[in-house]
Amino acid sequence: MAASTVFDSFLFRDMFGTPDMRAVFNDQSFVDAVVRTEVALATAQARVGVIPQEAAEEIAASCDSALLNRERLRVDTENVGYPVLPIVRQLAEQCGASGGFLHWGATTQDVMDTAMMLQCSAALGLVETQLDRLRACLRDLAAAHIDTITAGRTHLQHALPITFGYRVAVWLSALDRHADRLAAVRERDLMVQFGGAAGTLASLGSEGLRVRAELAAELGLRDPEITWHVARDGLVEIVGLLASIGGSAGKIGADVALLCSTEFGELAEPFAPGRGASSTMPQKRNPISSELVVAAAKLLRDKASAMLDAMVQDFERATGPWHVEWAVLPEAFLLLSSSLAQTTHLIAGLRVNEDRMRANLGLTGGLVMAEAVMMALAPALGRQQAHELVYAACSRVIDSGSDLATELQAHPVVAETLGAERIERLCDPATYLGSAHAMTRSVVDAQS
Repeated sequence: MAASTVFDSFLFRDMFGTPDMRAVFNDQSFVDAVVRTEVALATAQARVGVIPQEAAEEIAASCDSALLNRERLRVDTENVGYPVLPIVRQLAEQCGASGGFLHWGATTQDVMDTAMMLQCSAALGLVETQLDRLRACLRDLAAAHIDTITAGRTHLQHALPITFGYRVAVWLSALDRHADRLAAVRERDLMVQFGGAAGTLASLGSEGLRVRAELAAELGLRDPEITWHVARDGLVEIVGLLASIGGSAGKIGADVALLCSTEFGELAEPFAPGRGASSTMPQKRNPISSELVVAAAKLLRDKASAMLDAMVQDFERATGPWHVEWAVLPEAFLLLSSSLAQTTHLIAGLRVNEDRMRANLGLTGGLVMAEAVMMALAPALGRQQAHELVYAACSRVIDSGSDLATELQAHPVVAETLGAERIERLCDPATYLGSAHAMTRSVVDAQS
């Protein structure tokens, strides 16, 4: 079958996903998860005494997803509207007489939601591994450039001197917090689903909650307090976290792409022959990884929005919103897996031009040090007068193309208050880094 989206295209799929994440969400993986859920349910029910032990053993021995007729599944799923009943029919045929005990007391959404949770569990494990790898690369980069001075920029203008290590540590700090959120999400939101037709487990009488607890234990999922057929906050939180991680990666991608531009020239993505090439301009080395990371962040935002929309579900079983999740969840995980892979690639091989950083820092003739001078004058002159004097000096630098130290030394009040030697020292970016080193070190040395 010809591919029709970037997620299954042989051209684009590894730019909008990864092979490992596709393996978690492909058709076979989903069917395997459904079969695993059905077998686990039979095992749990036999343990509680709801179905015969012999039936559960035969179900476990007989159910084989590899033997399912995929074309029959496709046709029946389109007819039924859901894949579980078609799968259960074929599994029951595999199990002979014991097939009558398959899917006992369950409803379609129980099995689909639980299978989806098994996929989410595996996918979040991949995200955790990728996130840890990226954080390690950022930690190394921040440590290597903890004293590399560069221009801090606000509103795209030079603000104050910072270190490149500080900038990287800010990126890293967000991902460290996301790692904590990820651990909490895995503990809180990976829940088994088992409620029966309307969520009350009425068909199992007094044994329903025991079966649900055993099923959760069998599958390694959390046993929830109540059926969550129409309470989809857990899945919304999962996708929201994926979007947030993607947004933090997108911020890295946006910064790197800007700093790779010709006018900045402070960074360059790792290069391989042909990477980022233009079909018409032989000189081009476009920041392809950064661009993909930024694109993924934008697409992930829409996935989170769709999941929020799908939260509004009617009564005890939704009329439509549930189906939104089937499309959104796999695509959200694929996008983030690509984003993390691309970000790790660019950070691990990032080329840092320290000379260009220092040269760019001097582009404004020392204006980046205006606050330092103002704060040095303020104790003697008061903050407002100090601000006005330095502002006037900065204006002269901008108009004349001179430098800040020269203009300050030419002003009698400033020269008398500070002296030439202190003015020179105050105009040195290395003297005005505040707590950048300490903060960077605190992030670099934090427990990963």
